[in-house]
Amino acid sequence: MSLLARWVRDLAMPIRLHINIDHVATLRNARGTAYPDPIKAAFVCEEAGADGITAHLREDRRHMVDRDIERLRECVATLLNLEMAATDEIIAIAERIRPDVITLVPERREERTTEGGLDVVGGRVRIEKIVQRARAAGIRVSLFIAPDEAQLQASRDLGVEQIELHTGEYCNAKGDAQQRELQRLASAASFGARLGLAVAAGHGLHRHNVLPIAALPEIEELNIGHAVIADSVFMGLPYAVQAMRAAIDRGIALRP
Repeated sequence: MSLLARWVRDLAMPIRLHINIDHVATLRNARGTAYPDPIKAAFVCEEAGADGITAHLREDRRHMVDRDIERLRECVATLLNLEMAATDEIIAIAERIRPDVITLVPERREERTTEGGLDVVGGRVRIEKIVQRARAAGIRVSLFIAPDEAQLQASRDLGVEQIELHTGEYCNAKGDAQQRELQRLASAASFGARLGLAVAAGHGLHRHNVLPIAALPEIEELNIGHAVIADSVFMGLPYAVQAMRAAIDRGIALRP
């Protein structure tokens, strides 16, 4: 493929980068101050080139709180993705605030962060009700799932527009085990695309392990938060966003 042809292809197949700003709120809440302000962080990320802002309103409100989501809806100029558990309480908030997208994730009080994918197969009845309410409100739905064909098929059967593949096992693995997890993700991304689903990915990704994920041709979107906020401690938030974008672009250049 010529350099020109590759350039044209890459322009036609960009990966959207959504920055999760939860841990700006975590830092704020650690001291009970009004700063750092996650809404200001969202603005900085957008100015630095982020394609969207992701925020998780957990049931225990350990980082984002309701007013944060309200203010984000007022201020985000790109796209607002609300991560949430499939509960009546949080979908009612989503119906009122109207994010552009909701991503349904599993949630347990004792976990540090989201662990594992949503069990769409086992929880179909409960999840379907939330999906129907979101659809009635005109909100796009994504499901955060493990790279498993049964979960992908169940997601497609619910009629959602998108799935987000859990990359945590890949990020935690080493050597041959990591290559096996990468192959699982590649197979799942291909299967999801064949089902007509938009395919996103996220969890545990950073500048050094994102390249093989970005190289998967079906990946349309990445949701990355902790690594960008961590990098921002040393290089500043705008540069951390730009460094992540540069790493993703290097991955896109590896696509077959």
